[in-house]
Amino acid sequence: MHVLSSRILLCPTDPERSRRFYGDTLGLAVYREFGTGPDRGTVYFLGGGFLELSGRATAPPTPPGPRLWLQVADVRAAREELRGKDVHVVREPVTEPWGLIEMWLADPDGIPIAVVEVPDQHPLRYRP
Repeated sequence: MHVLSSRILLCPTDPERSRRFYGDTLGLAVYREFGTGPDRGTVYFLGGGFLELSGRATAPPTPPGPRLWLQVADVRAAREELRGKDVHVVREPVTEPWGLIEMWLADPDGIPIAVVEVPDQHPLRYRP
């Protein structure tokens, strides 16, 4: 299988609220939109992939549902950028035993979002 592109698909309970969260609050850039009206689909750039919000769910996903992992250059700067915005910070930035600096958020439907910084000397940065 030769994968040409990928995206994460979310079906929010309130598409407009989720568009405000991902687009306005988190600041993800729009790749494309499709359809019309309040239930239109929106695809956001998500680093090396995409995040698509489409359709409307009658209830949030039940655990263990999807989780997002967003790598940023500086997680503490990302935290400051989100301060004062309507973001549910589940856990403030912490250096984990495995060396990553992680902050956890929840989207409007409660989907967990890890915002992660990979420090300079971490093995994930090593390219043989």
